Amino acid sequence: MEGQIVQLQELDGSLLERIRHEALTAPVPWRAEYSEFQSGGWWTASLMNPSGDAADVRITDGTARPTALLGHMPATAGLLSGLGLGYMWVRLARLEANAFLWEHRDYDELTKAERHRLHIPLHTNSSAFLVIGGTKVHLDGGRIWRLTPTYAHGVCNLLGPDRVHLIADVYADDAYRELARQAQEPSYAVPLPNASEAELDEHLAAARRLADLGYPTAAEHLLLRLFYAFALPEGAVYDLIAGLYTALGDREANQRWTAAKSTLLALT
Repeated sequence: MEGQIVQLQELDGSLLERIRHEALTAPVPWRAEYSEFQSGGWWTASLMNPSGDAADVRITDGTARPTALLGHMPATAGLLSGLGLGYMWVRLARLEANAFLWEHRDYDELTKAERHRLHIPLHTNSSAFLVIGGTKVHLDGGRIWRLTPTYAHGVCNLLGPDRVHLIADVYADDAYRELARQAQEPSYAVPLPNASEAELDEHLAAARRLADLGYPTAAEHLLLRLFYAFALPEGAVYDLIAGLYTALGDREANQRWTAAKSTLLALT
């Protein structure tokens, strides 16, 4: 996990509280996007992007400019300006209770320009965590975090309340490199246990029972959530689902999940 998720600059508590208040009270036009990456319950709205439209939330290359939403958030605008970074995109992201972003990689569809993803937690709880490299990390408040999203990762919020983050995708420049010099390892990082073959067989059998009862989506979600409970080989949850459909004789679903694995993990 070394270098994949790190803590950066600490933020002033009173400023962070003002930003949090803005995020929770501004007229945010939340949008559900990237449905193939999530269980449902993940919403975003743009503060800066190339189009200037807050409802435009599908990430592309370009030079970001403020959206109307940022005009309702002066403390947030002040922080972003003060950091002096080269922004590609800045979003608010909200993850509801019992919601998941499935194992995936980001940036594969973009140019190869060096860029980095920064997270500022605004409203969170201890049951909300990121999994990367077989380790779960709770991104607590009070500082900027850097995620390297070209590594396979996923996010969940098990119990709630909603997890709200300010997320900035930035290009590498002198201002970013100065910020990155402050990198520290996470203060809360817990390796997930390995799963035995018997445990995986047990979960696969439970998924089979759900599918046989006519609940294939529930069966898929049961297996997808194993990524957040066990340290598994990359893409293993997708292989389990494809194998489930092979056992059920559903060739179309098997092919669909085999293709989903390639898409979500940016495999070539």
